Amino acid sequence: MSEKTIGHGTWYDKMAQKVISRERKLGQSLDLVKTEMGLGASGFPHIGSLGDAARSYAVTLALKEMGFNSELVAFCDDTDGLRKVPVGLPASLKKYLGFPVSSIPDPFGCHESYGKHMSSLLLDALDKCGIQYHYLSAKEVYEKGLLLDQIRTILLNAKKVGEIVKEEVGQDRYTEVLPFFPVCSKCGRIYTTKAYKFEPETDKVLYKCEGLEIRGKLIAGCGHEGEADIAKGEGKLTWKSEFAARWKALDIRFEAYGKDIADSVKINDRICREVLCFEPPSHAKYEMFLDKGGKKISKSAGNVFTPQVWFRYGSPQSLLLLMLKRFVGTRTLDVSDIPSYMNELDELEDVYFGKKQVGAKEAVKLRGLYEYCWVMKTPAKPSIHVPYNLLAFLVKMAPQECLNAFLTEKLQSYRYLQKNQQVDADLAKRVEYALNWVQDFEEIKETPVSLTEAEEAAVTNIVTVLEAADEPDEIQNAIFNAAKTNGLKPGAFFKTLYLILMGAPQGPRLGPYILAMGKQNVIAALRRALSKK
Repeated sequence: MSEKTIGHGTWYDKMAQKVISRERKLGQSLDLVKTEMGLGASGFPHIGSLGDAARSYAVTLALKEMGFNSELVAFCDDTDGLRKVPVGLPASLKKYLGFPVSSIPDPFGCHESYGKHMSSLLLDALDKCGIQYHYLSAKEVYEKGLLLDQIRTILLNAKKVGEIVKEEVGQDRYTEVLPFFPVCSKCGRIYTTKAYKFEPETDKVLYKCEGLEIRGKLIAGCGHEGEADIAKGEGKLTWKSEFAARWKALDIRFEAYGKDIADSVKINDRICREVLCFEPPSHAKYEMFLDKGGKKISKSAGNVFTPQVWFRYGSPQSLLLLMLKRFVGTRTLDVSDIPSYMNELDELEDVYFGKKQVGAKEAVKLRGLYEYCWVMKTPAKPSIHVPYNLLAFLVKMAPQECLNAFLTEKLQSYRYLQKNQQVDADLAKRVEYALNWVQDFEEIKETPVSLTEAEEAAVTNIVTVLEAADEPDEIQNAIFNAAKTNGLKPGAFFKTLYLILMGAPQGPRLGPYILAMGKQNVIAALRRALSKK
């Protein structure tokens, strides 16, 4: 008996069903089912930051498709302190280390604070992707007292919180100090304060500004002893308790999280249950994106790959495809991957509109994935699909003064456009991506192709010839000869090369194309194709 398809057949539909089943067992109201994502504001938002929102919003959409009212809460941690000056920002920011990012001036001078500037970049990316959210600023949440009841409960049960932290991660710090960072009223820093007493009758936390070691470096305190009013937002809970407070106060039912904060989530789950007497939300843990060198992509590592970089070369839907196609497993990521995601989105679209046939079960899943990439607002008809590498070649070769006419003529001759059909708005946007690409890069992202032994030998021959060949006709002839030498039909072998280099079975003459895109780039792509056999 075949398994019944849930919703649109994706992981997100299954997760939404699990959330609802769990909430019903708990006897919770289903009038509004909230999901949440954390919005960092301490540095440039990277691709992974968008992943939090994309995955939680996909669950929100799945819940809506099931008929439930749901919304995504985007909680911006703009009370977080600056731990390190991100690469690329002025060294003058060092004087603000330890300050809440909402109290640091914007180094770019266009927002009211450093924190607002950084969070606006991610919000801009969410808007471009069509992700709808309810934005909450931690600074405003604390100042308005939305977490006040939870803060009081946590501080009154600080001993229990400290025991939970120690049991889970072996850290005994919170058996000695309160899980709260007051903002020092004298120097303005947040992480340098040590909270040692809570006075519930006045809502005051007593503290001393002693300093704190962060990443091996001491941020000195000013020595001031004072009191912070929790009802006025004069401080914040530590991460090891704030999640729990947010979940209960905002009634959150689902939140995905990265592997790097798994311990914090485990601690907050316990605090939620054992201190706040609230069942924590359903969770899903995902792996982090790594750069091609194997390092985690992050603000502090200085290898930030921002959503804005992606949007220079690829569509918002292709970025959502990156986020949503797979939930588990670590993935390496580089700008050079964008063309392949653009091409893959075209393949999804072909399945969605029935232009490409796959198995029935696979078709349901792929159509569902396509719908989530478009946040359930799919286009009425398929777009014109031109492989990214081919478009990059054409815009590179085109005379800029008649770019549109040149592209129209070539695409008509390659049958991507019909006779008399013109470049439409969607294709014009793709042309813009390709123009940006050839302006900034020349690397070719090859398409995985399964090679026979004869094809592998022929490709190896071509790589050898390309090292010395400098004329397009010489390269063209070398391809014919490599095919014949290895018993292949030249037409079929050309098709294989087009598939590797362009992701399409046909294209421009390969001799000029290879020289235009750079011999070394083509050689590298062919070698990678050989190594994947």
